Amino acid sequence: MSDVVTPHLQDAWPQALVLAAAFLGFLWSAAFVRRRMARGEPLVAARPHAQVPWEAGDVAVVVVGYLVAATLMTRGMPESRPVIDRLVGNAVLSLGTMLAGIAWLRFRGADWPALGFPGGRLRDDLAVACRALGLVVFPLLMAAAALNAIVTYDHPIVNFLDGRRDLVAAALVVISAVVVAPLTEEFFFRRILQGWLEKHFADESGVAVALSAIAFASAHAGQGLAFLPLFPLALVLGLIAERTGSIVPCVLLHAMFNAVSVFLLLAQPGRGAAG
Repeated sequence: MSDVVTPHLQDAWPQALVLAAAFLGFLWSAAFVRRRMARGEPLVAARPHAQVPWEAGDVAVVVVGYLVAATLMTRGMPESRPVIDRLVGNAVLSLGTMLAGIAWLRFRGADWPALGFPGGRLRDDLAVACRALGLVVFPLLMAAAALNAIVTYDHPIVNFLDGRRDLVAAALVVISAVVVAPLTEEFFFRRILQGWLEKHFADESGVAVALSAIAFASAHAGQGLAFLPLFPLALVLGLIAERTGSIVPCVLLHAMFNAVSVFLLLAQPGRGAAG
């Protein structure tokens, strides 16, 4: 019996350590929230920022551009191609469409603060991201684990790591999930889409946050029930973006959240490697 149990205990300790740290972070962030509410202070301090200058047509240009590029990539890279090729292709597609979107909006008159990169507040942005991470990461990981027991989580990165655990695979996953996805998704959902929605729901900012969160969660449909815990995460990200007018703290929070998930994946043996 000990020959069977001991390896599993050894394999499980990194995950247990992360979850213990996440739980302590939750207690710390919850205490911060309680203090702020007791003093009648907002959870995220508002920063003055102007409404975005773009309109529905500009949002449509960016969305259509992404869909066209995605369609062309799908036709040129069928499902039979190796997962690593598709991961690289998705990363290039996301970054390319983000840069194209920035170029279009700059051409239309948007400056860098309007695009969500005001600069000069990195320390404050990191503090906001860390407090939010402590508040969300433990309950959302627990929710994701419970949902995974109902419907197995399905994602190309998970499938990729099931068969490969070499340094190249780990580096590709980190770049894709911790760098590219947070940067591009926050730009598309929290700035282009939500920024435009905030302008049209100026008296009801919660509507803009909720709609962008629904869009973000819907974009992850087909990955088991992952869209359910991703919706409250998107609400937190949307609130931060709405209060600060910046996507920098959102990118940092998103990146740290994904980093925790990637670490938990890398810390457990892949089915292909173990088999």
